[in-house]
Amino acid sequence: MIRHCVFVRFRSDVPETERSAIYADLAALRQVVPGFLAISYGANVSPEGLHQGFKDGFTIDFVDDAARDAYLVHPDHKSAGGRLVAALDGGRDGLIVFDIVV
Repeated sequence: MIRHCVFVRFRSDVPETERSAIYADLAALRQVVPGFLAISYGANVSPEGLHQGFKDGFTIDFVDDAARDAYLVHPDHKSAGGRLVAALDGGRDGLIVFDIVV
């Protein structure tokens, strides 16, 4: 299984309603991308203070790397990803992507 971890730094003017809508767009991909198993998202709750400004994020579990790769090129992912990047502080500089084998 592949866990796709994305940590984001939303712009301060992006309301919670828009953040929720972005996450809903990403979650909807589960219906159209085979092998998309689960998504979790939300604000960082770590007490360590080591987030470096990345205060929100999400993880998506894929059955394997082929499913993850299909997600990456899916047109609905491109659309949801564009909406996400537009809401981030610094655009693409406002996110970190890290995939691990679980």
